[in-house]
Amino acid sequence: MGFIPEEFRLDYYDYPLPEELIAYFPSEDRKSSRLLVIDRKNQKFFFHQTFAEIEKYFKKGDLLILNNTKVFPARLKGIKPTGGEAEVLLFEKPQGLSFQTLALIKGKRIRKGTQITAQEIIIKVIEPLEGGRFLVELKADKPLETLIYKYGKAPLPPYIKRDPTDLDLLRYQTVYAQKEGAIAAPTAGFHFDTILLNQLKEKGVKINFITLHVGYGTFAPIKVQDIRKHQVAPEYIEVEEEVVEEIKKSLKEKRRIFAVGTTTVRTLEFIAQKGLISYKGLCDLYICPGFTFQVVSAMITNFHLPKSSLLLLVCAFAGRDLIFKAYQEAISRKYRFYSYGDATLIL
Repeated sequence: MGFIPEEFRLDYYDYPLPEELIAYFPSEDRKSSRLLVIDRKNQKFFFHQTFAEIEKYFKKGDLLILNNTKVFPARLKGIKPTGGEAEVLLFEKPQGLSFQTLALIKGKRIRKGTQITAQEIIIKVIEPLEGGRFLVELKADKPLETLIYKYGKAPLPPYIKRDPTDLDLLRYQTVYAQKEGAIAAPTAGFHFDTILLNQLKEKGVKINFITLHVGYGTFAPIKVQDIRKHQVAPEYIEVEEEVVEEIKKSLKEKRRIFAVGTTTVRTLEFIAQKGLISYKGLCDLYICPGFTFQVVSAMITNFHLPKSSLLLLVCAFAGRDLIFKAYQEAISRKYRFYSYGDATLIL
């Protein structure tokens, strides 16, 4: 395998987290989650009881960019002919009466030809693929895009060890979600409600949106010890010309650009590498320590899993040592972690 410098070893980005700090449910009110501010320049932390206090860190002229992707109910529970249960996570929203897509399937003895009945939807395994994925075909007598909302559940991440509820279809979604296509939410945006967004607008903060449809690749585990050799699966993005012009203007006038979530960071830095252009297509940018950021000057994000590509991205942005100190402090103060957890603002 050869020598790998410490900063590029996957184990270097591991940390212990008490199980009770994993947030299984969202906070009562979106902006009542807690906030940890990480000041890169002065290597300091500021702790706040509510996310709403983030408002004081913005000033007139700042540009706030959010990901307006919308999660569809991608999780289906079904029964095999043997009577055994199976759970299917679809990678794309099905349409029409017949639709093929990639999926993850949780269940015993899933092989080519296995048929799973999810109420009015028949799911047939066409081909098992590498990485635990399957090519499946969905069929129904009614439009699949309607049935998915009737029988599908919110695609909560696997570390939230409970069944999804109807509340999750509302809360595992941002208030500004608009363009459907994600199988995981851009969770940093959970903390914003319309009141807070309006307060920022009144303060003179400019708000723009990009789209990145979060796919399985975002939370797929890293399986190589040398983090430089990891690759993320491409995800579909859209960045309109007016957003690009606003970014160019902000950079020229040296105004700060706040990216909400790792998905927004990846999208912005991807189009920067292409020469800062409007873009519709696949984004395969993988950000790890050693990366040079060209657009983003501040990031709002949640607390991420150990040894994950998302943790590597925030370590690339703020430095591994500072992030790990912040995480240790957050753990000691009983902050809530992961998708439904508390937030960080990295300045």
